[in-house]
Amino acid sequence: MVALSLLIGLMLWGGERTSAHVRSFSWQDRQVGADDTAFLLNFSRPMDHTSVESNLKIEPELHGKTSWAGRRMAFTVDSPAPYGTEFQVKLEGAKDRFSRGTGAVIQPFTGKFRTRDRAFAYIGVDGEEQGRLVLFNLTRQEKQLLTPGDLVVMAFKPYPLGDRILFAATKRAAQPQILLEQQLFTVTTGIQVQPPAQIDPQSPTSQVEATTKPEPAKKVDLVLDSSTYQNLKFDLSADGQIIVVQRVNRNDPADFGPWLLKQGESPKPLKGEPGGDFLITPDSNSLVIAQGQGLAILPLEPDAKPLDFLPKFETVLSFARDGSLATMLKFNTDQTRSLFLVSNRGTQEELLRITGSVLNTQFDPTKQTLYCLLTELKMDGDLYKEQPYLAAINLKTKKLSPMLWLSDQRDIQLSLSDIQLSLSPDGLALLFDQTIRSTTNGKEKPLRDSSGKAIASSRLWLLPINPDAPAANPQPESLPLSGLRPRWLP
Repeated sequence: MVALSLLIGLMLWGGERTSAHVRSFSWQDRQVGADDTAFLLNFSRPMDHTSVESNLKIEPELHGKTSWAGRRMAFTVDSPAPYGTEFQVKLEGAKDRFSRGTGAVIQPFTGKFRTRDRAFAYIGVDGEEQGRLVLFNLTRQEKQLLTPGDLVVMAFKPYPLGDRILFAATKRAAQPQILLEQQLFTVTTGIQVQPPAQIDPQSPTSQVEATTKPEPAKKVDLVLDSSTYQNLKFDLSADGQIIVVQRVNRNDPADFGPWLLKQGESPKPLKGEPGGDFLITPDSNSLVIAQGQGLAILPLEPDAKPLDFLPKFETVLSFARDGSLATMLKFNTDQTRSLFLVSNRGTQEELLRITGSVLNTQFDPTKQTLYCLLTELKMDGDLYKEQPYLAAINLKTKKLSPMLWLSDQRDIQLSLSDIQLSLSPDGLALLFDQTIRSTTNGKEKPLRDSSGKAIASSRLWLLPINPDAPAANPQPESLPLSGLRPRWLP
């Protein structure tokens, strides 16, 4: 008994001789997207926090902050990791909490992960691509046609993992009445993402494993036909579970309004006053829709009452990814337009007032910059002409800085839905198109804008961005692709 007591005492005095090590790394061998904001390191022993934080290295470098819960450390990135990049996470020389003065350090650890490929989709305009959905992978320099030749695609939105795309299309034989005959479909992209478990930085022990079912590319499924109702504008929720479609009864034009499609359920109309343009909120729970003299916020339930009404605004343009901010447009009595920044706390701040148009806005991932597609009203002889340009608004100083004046060839008479501006998920590049209308309206031009006029051609441009100085003389790159309405995959 005495010997055992001495042995136990020696063990307690000397402590555990097994060195600490990393038990798990939540991003190990995973493909990380812009929505993956934190990774988790799980240690075998309680660690000295300062020692771990000072010895943690990420290559290429990612800036962020740490938080702890017991033996787990969460690292939350300040901005999304650049897409198309491989990373290593290294930890050497860190000590556990009870090894001070003993010289014992953690077992060297090296983890690896990569971000998703830089890829986008667009509607082709030339040759065999005309009217078809095309996927272009910038990282791998690969292009593939996704939709069959008998469909003419009008609009589309990718699902959260980029494995599918929701699109509106009509049969090619139905030209030129495409807007009246379009149906909703999904098509698989062939992209197989292995996303990490989602982690709440405020509660690092909480994880939700994301799953994706691998499917081959080009598999097309009908989502909603147009036999009884015409399908107009649509939106896809951020979680990919809900679709909202503006529909009109073919036999009763007074019967129109938004319809709700939940995965696994039949379509249902959202009761209430019909409306115009709309967007689903980032939390996938509400719809902001133009109604009467303002914007209504409706819960995504068939018979629910409106949550709120904003009488000042006519259009909602965009949301920040977390839903904390939105941009909304107000038409003033002096023939000007005002762009407002609206927060989920109820604050409303005018960012700019112009005589031209506000065609599109996009929040950068850090919510520090708002990218805008605007027009400036100019005199051209005896006529007024709108000159389009890209601009960046610093959301701290509210200063607007023009980035790029677009070519005079651009058909700036297209509606908001006809001019596409897409910011990459990592905030490092803008995609936009330059569309030229056809001088004829023959059947040989199946692609048409929202006013029904034929589209002759369209070029795609890539504008690299320095997030620290977005307006510092960026130089656009003309892509060797003829297409319109480009959109980055998440």
